[in-house]
Amino acid sequence: MEIAQENFPIDVTIPVTGRPTVDLNAPGLSLGEIISNLLPYFFAGAGLLLLLFLLYGGISLMLSRGDPKAVQSAKDKITGAVVGFMIVFFAYWIVQIAGTILGIPSIVDIFK
Repeated sequence: MEIAQENFPIDVTIPVTGRPTVDLNAPGLSLGEIISNLLPYFFAGAGLLLLLFLLYGGISLMLSRGDPKAVQSAKDKITGAVVGFMIVFFAYWIVQIAGTILGIPSIVDIFK
């Protein structure tokens, strides 16, 4: 037994109700453009946090007065700041290399 298929046109018209509608074809920012616009601020914030954590670790190291626990805690803060910086640094370069390989100019031209 076969079921006959008919072409049913899909009616997507919405009656006017006074509510705003979203036009999916309207020009605007895509998710990629939003991320591309925010990326320089992310890296600037990461650099500022690196500076603050290095200062905090350095001041903690100077104020430790030779206490082994305080010295180790200060060294851990400095190490954490440097490791975080390395993660952000390599993430930046991985994104740049991926953008170059995939031919996405908006990623490659973010900081130019």
